[in-house]
Amino acid sequence: MSTARNIPQDRGLTLRMFTTGLMLVILYAAVIGLLIAVGISYTVVLVFAAVLLFVQYWFSDKIALFGMGGHVVTPEQAPQLHGVIDRLCALADMKKPRVAIADTDVPNAFATGRSPNSAVVCATTGLMRRLDEPELEAVLAHELSHVAHRDVAVMTIAGFLGVVAGLVTRIMFWTGMLGGFGGGGDSNDNQGGDNAALVELAVLAVSIVVYAISFLLTRALSRYRELAADRAGALLTGQPSVLASALVKVTGEMSRIPTRDLRAAESFNAFYFTPAIASKGVSLSTLFSTHPSLETRLAQLATIEAELGRPS
Repeated sequence: MSTARNIPQDRGLTLRMFTTGLMLVILYAAVIGLLIAVGISYTVVLVFAAVLLFVQYWFSDKIALFGMGGHVVTPEQAPQLHGVIDRLCALADMKKPRVAIADTDVPNAFATGRSPNSAVVCATTGLMRRLDEPELEAVLAHELSHVAHRDVAVMTIAGFLGVVAGLVTRIMFWTGMLGGFGGGGDSNDNQGGDNAALVELAVLAVSIVVYAISFLLTRALSRYRELAADRAGALLTGQPSVLASALVKVTGEMSRIPTRDLRAAESFNAFYFTPAIASKGVSLSTLFSTHPSLETRLAQLATIEAELGRPS
């Protein structure tokens, strides 16, 4: 459901977010059921689940902002950026989110937050330096559309679950490697070791499955939500061609950024306006990409331009 009067609800995105949320509930239930099945007490499991949900709900936006190197700025500190956000929020008839800047040369922008009331829209210094004001406005309209559609919260929480599952997988792998999954001792010890090994393997298998499903869910939702935000942002400003220009410029400028910096930003691709490192052409990797291809995004914007009665 959109939280801005002039940014319409995207039914396809809403359906996908509902499906993703339902699958996350199932994943949570699977993890909790596994922990109980291996003999961990209900109290420990419930406390673990409650703490995890608490951290996700209250701190996921802060963790994401910190991880991407962003810091909230006041109108006095960034008057141009605040001015653009103010105009867009008035145009969209939505509550203004917090505004942040990430001090990096990687040209990008992102939105994060568990709800519109806690949302943050962040632009990098590299983006603001390279784009003119209409292009910057188009990119920020795209990010505000994420906030209005509420897909930011789903992506933040879904991404956090994937991180937790991946961490459990790594811990179990190295624990298994170092402990040898039991072994040694007499027959009783061997039997106990075998049972421990089966438990460890079960936990490892479920963790891998949870990580894989979470990974695929976030990738599928991420690609669609980027197209939805492109469309909503272009309609909000009424300038699809300007957003297309910003996309082409930002994608081209990525090639000028040192690979080391791009690799550091790559883990946050699902949140960014454009991926720090994008796959070229059609390959297996494109099936797992966080964003649709540049060609797909430009084609959609050209279609919107035609719908508005202007040649592409």
